[in-house]
Amino acid sequence: MKFRRSERLVDMTHYLMNHPRELISLSWFVQRYQSAKSSISEDLVIINEMFKHQGIGILQTVPGAAGGVKYFPMVKKEQAADFVKVLCDLIADPDRLLPGGYLYMGDLLGDPKILHEVGKHLAAAVTDKNIDVIMTVATKGIPIAQAVSTFLNVPFVIVRRDTKVTEGPTVTINYVSGSTKRIQTMVLSKRSLKEGSNVLIVDDFMKAGGTIHGMVNLLEEFDASVAGIAVLVESEHVEERLVDDYISLVKLTDVNTREKQINVVEGNYFSKVDHFL
Repeated sequence: MKFRRSERLVDMTHYLMNHPRELISLSWFVQRYQSAKSSISEDLVIINEMFKHQGIGILQTVPGAAGGVKYFPMVKKEQAADFVKVLCDLIADPDRLLPGGYLYMGDLLGDPKILHEVGKHLAAAVTDKNIDVIMTVATKGIPIAQAVSTFLNVPFVIVRRDTKVTEGPTVTINYVSGSTKRIQTMVLSKRSLKEGSNVLIVDDFMKAGGTIHGMVNLLEEFDASVAGIAVLVESEHVEERLVDDYISLVKLTDVNTREKQINVVEGNYFSKVDHFL
């Protein structure tokens, strides 16, 4: 089937956005659209300019016989600032307050539009890193990990609190919770993570960082490396934080249950990320 140029541009854009960070050869596009390589190259220039203008990402050309093009998701700084402000406003809603000073986050973690933006922004922050797998802990971190994995085009694995028969052989460690100082358990299937993997750890909320620190220790059992740590929300007032190098979109500075006030500001995202469109 011979594509008109307008049809080709739409299909190429759709394909690239659904295959981020994947090397696609120009020959593959030539065969798919039955067009000259020069025409394909011109189309990719148009798409790249549109991606950068709209804050979608960039196309990187890999030269050589085995080369091609890769799409890397990125965002504009002003777009990121607008989204983080929206997040802060949503999280600061006093109706989120639960007994004990906890915050209800289920609506945000179940909103596909919010998750799409969270995944895009966290993925953009680490798009230049070599990441093989995303790791999170059950259960609230799962939707965030899935959203980020979509933009990075890598699988994600789930650390659980107990062993399940369906997981097969597992690796189990004990760790100390950073906030409660209690000993807890982490379990990960041996089949879910290859030795030597570069892993991005993702979670919904970080207080002292005990859970994330536990995942870091668990990775050592697999001879895997930490490629980065990203969280949706971090808590500010912590006596001893067990994790130093991480990225957060939002920072929770204070929760006043009596006055029903939740104070939220932007996280360290803008101080940690140095590559915007």
